[in-house]
Amino acid sequence: MKPAPFDYYAPDSLEAALALKAQHGDDAKFLAGGQSLIPAMNFRLAQAAFLVDVNGLTDLSYIRRGDDGGLRLGALTRQRQLERDPLVKQHAPLLHEAMPFVAHPQIRNRGTLGGSLAHADPAAELPVIALALGARFKALSTRGERWITADDFFKGFFTTDLASDEMLVEVVLPQLPSRTGGAFVEFARRRGDYALMGVAATVTLDGGGSCQQACLVYLNAGEGPVSAKRAAALLAGQRPSAVAIEAAAAAADSEINPTGNVHASPEYQRHLARVLTRRALSKAFERAKTV
Repeated sequence: MKPAPFDYYAPDSLEAALALKAQHGDDAKFLAGGQSLIPAMNFRLAQAAFLVDVNGLTDLSYIRRGDDGGLRLGALTRQRQLERDPLVKQHAPLLHEAMPFVAHPQIRNRGTLGGSLAHADPAAELPVIALALGARFKALSTRGERWITADDFFKGFFTTDLASDEMLVEVVLPQLPSRTGGAFVEFARRRGDYALMGVAATVTLDGGGSCQQACLVYLNAGEGPVSAKRAAALLAGQRPSAVAIEAAAAAADSEINPTGNVHASPEYQRHLARVLTRRALSKAFERAKTV
């Protein structure tokens, strides 16, 4: 299939791109990697009267250390860069671990960080990682800039808090506390397919080896990335153990809402969530002991 007719713009500055978005609002879509937008347009699942190609805005592609020791990531950074960059591996190992699960190498060569986050696919890995790491998002428009926490950014099925005239331009990952470990696991029928279920876990240990805080975020478990806050809270003050992990895995069942698909029933997805939660938390606790 082919997309509906649209007008194409390729602005040579961020200011020009924002002016076009301010003029056309929701009728205009930013085109970066196009790995999600173009197929949706071809199948007429999304229609844009105006495409604003931002690939020329190379200043929005970067991976840098932040002032707090975390990372600053430009929205146009290609996913392949995130997968291979040594700063990501060192300072955001959870993101580094998750990147090979994102589709296929050919797609990661073109797909961008900001594009995936703004698309907000409930089966995507990057929104889950952003939520698990407590990311903050910088949105820009002709009116000025606005910072949005990951908790507030994702609003539902393919929906974010971005206004009709805003562009996501930067993602900030804070430095993690000492003795923090993380893990990402998912299950897909084939490598590169959308996962039937996935979970990102982070845990921080106190000086005595007990869990100080934890986070559990699921993909394909609702209308967006799902943070199981009550389940994670059960781990606070607990020594890492199979019993504590099992209790959190069981509690998360009441916070996720998988809808099933042609490959898996909701019941099977819930089973996967419990299995993957146990695996992710076990890995995260072991890693927290060694950092």
